[in-house]
Amino acid sequence: MQSKPLRQAKTIENVFNSAYWHLGQQDFTINEIRTKLGRKTENLEWIDTVLARLIENGYLKNDFDFAVRYCELAFSHELGKAAIKRKLQQRGVAVTDIDSALEQVMHEQNVDSFEMATARLQNKFENFYGTNKEKIYSQMTTKGFTRAEIDHALSLHPQVDTLRSKLVIKAEKTDLKTEIIKLFNKGKGKTLIMQELKQRLIDVSEFEDIVYQLTLTDDVDFYLSCKTQLAKKRYDLSDYKEKSKAYAYLSRKGFDSDEIKEAMILDDE
Repeated sequence: MQSKPLRQAKTIENVFNSAYWHLGQQDFTINEIRTKLGRKTENLEWIDTVLARLIENGYLKNDFDFAVRYCELAFSHELGKAAIKRKLQQRGVAVTDIDSALEQVMHEQNVDSFEMATARLQNKFENFYGTNKEKIYSQMTTKGFTRAEIDHALSLHPQVDTLRSKLVIKAEKTDLKTEIIKLFNKGKGKTLIMQELKQRLIDVSEFEDIVYQLTLTDDVDFYLSCKTQLAKKRYDLSDYKEKSKAYAYLSRKGFDSDEIKEAMILDDE
């Protein structure tokens, strides 16, 4: 559904009224008000006159003063430098004005970005149950804080021990027996399975016991699996170089020397 076309200004007073209405809603930069008035009239002389009068009478701030006011409010809401700079740039304020405003306000208010990051984190999170490390870094980064500032804030949080990564959270929900069988069915040997589980931060303290139980029930048989993986290749085991390649291949798959030697013997037979 298309919005109704904006009623065009018939006099410069209409342009003034439009400007006053917008500025009554919130602060705008000069360029933002210029853009809004440009939708009200194509008369550039009227627009320039209105803007000049607004600036002269203090209704409209120049970009530096606008940036100073924005910084003051943003810091009071615990917003970091990077977010302030990004938002002001999006609103068309020059980088030089932004940097000068940031420097002035941080000096006048004695802003410590590390303390501010610490305060924001502790105000927003009593503990870290229900979230994860990646989300915390993403949210704090979006709010304008650097990695160093976030690290500092976390180090001072009384519940930092409750913060875990997505990988750890997922690992804690993983059933070790199920994962071993799943990886075995993909043709991976015991060494490689153990390596992959450790990389995923899964607790492998019961790995050997579970593997032993699975071999007793014939749910896994690494000797047979090793032979099956070898059969998928076309190595000439009568050739020394080919046999060495076969051994290296099966070793990379995670099989041990006994399993590999047995597979090669069986293959020869």
